[in-house]
Amino acid sequence: MVFMSGCGWSGAVYYEEQCVIELEVHIEMNKEKINIIHLPKEQWQNVPIPMRYTTDEYYDVKIRKEDNSFRVDLIKEKLEEPISHYPEEYDFPDKLYQEHWEKAYAWGIVEEIDGKQELVACIETCPEEWSNRLMVTELWVHESMRRKGIGHALMAIAKQQANLEHRRAVILETQSCNVPAISFYLREGFELVGFDSCCYSNRDIERKEVRLDLGYFPRKNKVNIKEVIIREETQEEYHEVEEVALRAFWNKHRVGCNEHLLVHKIRNCEDYVPEISRIAEVNGEIVGAIYYTKAQLQKGNQKKEILTFGPLCVLPQWQGCGIGRILLEETLKLAKQHGYEGAVIFGEPDYYPLLGFKTCDYFGITTLDGKNFDAFLGIELVKNGLAGFGGKFVEPKVFEELSERENDELTNDFKTPEKQKFPSQWM
Repeated sequence: MVFMSGCGWSGAVYYEEQCVIELEVHIEMNKEKINIIHLPKEQWQNVPIPMRYTTDEYYDVKIRKEDNSFRVDLIKEKLEEPISHYPEEYDFPDKLYQEHWEKAYAWGIVEEIDGKQELVACIETCPEEWSNRLMVTELWVHESMRRKGIGHALMAIAKQQANLEHRRAVILETQSCNVPAISFYLREGFELVGFDSCCYSNRDIERKEVRLDLGYFPRKNKVNIKEVIIREETQEEYHEVEEVALRAFWNKHRVGCNEHLLVHKIRNCEDYVPEISRIAEVNGEIVGAIYYTKAQLQKGNQKKEILTFGPLCVLPQWQGCGIGRILLEETLKLAKQHGYEGAVIFGEPDYYPLLGFKTCDYFGITTLDGKNFDAFLGIELVKNGLAGFGGKFVEPKVFEELSERENDELTNDFKTPEKQKFPSQWM
């Protein structure tokens, strides 16, 4: 575990037992539940965040040149007198949605005080696209609401966003004198990734206010591909597999999800192809699934039967291990053996092209209303299996029969994380 002590900074890495944070953002205080909500930019831009803290400790930064190397020590020391920092002492106080954070996104807790909405806690993030990291640009909890789990719930949102967007790390900046914040970040699994000894002034070390950069690295399960079993599901496993779909897509493309309802309904629809659909199992745990249904290409009065699939789902903690690829490759082989010549899907344009899919315009295929876009993809199982026909894609009716009422009823059968809005959602 990364820790700071009177002896200095130790660099051992801390890993959480469960790397994927499932949000529980209802916080019970005085028997009242407080919701963490998305803070729209148009409403909250440039709202000040009154950062203030008091500490009686700091991390002394010592840098020494030794022959052909540098030695850096960060040693926790006691201050002669406690120091407090207030927003009034800074020329540029913290604010939400500052202009230089172009893709910022914020959540918080808002209370109604004297008929006005007042912010009492918040977190803001902004993607660092070039390095595929997610930066926490602001994190604040009002003094009266600290030590109640709110900071943890806010940070859980940032970690889930990083997971949904496949970011390789969550990073943030703090100061060597902000020991309460450093202690919190360490408990959250962050570790030291760097520092800047002249970020705020040329006297940062002397002023005991050195910028520290901390990072959190989501850990994924590791799997030996030989341990993955691809097989048909049994009726007794229906509920468990639906939960896999729910957890795989929760808050990913929309607030909540309905992929578990789609799985539930596909099994009973006339277009279902159970002889191709499969689940993935690792050490007795169901970790993924893929479901196929019959679809059509139409060109004038002519029709051609093809396949579509969805959802292809893998539990969050098993994503990135190659399980989705195995499910797809194994089942496409089965599809070819059963005489199908191609498949068309609406899927993630950053993922499926890596597995051999191409945008449907390549095959001369459009949607029913004549459109093409990056997420409209197809794959041929035999030469000209799609391009030799072209036409318009007609997906099974089951994809259009997912009512919110049915979704809510089915979701009640599962213990779900809190619904939350994220910037990567499609709707």
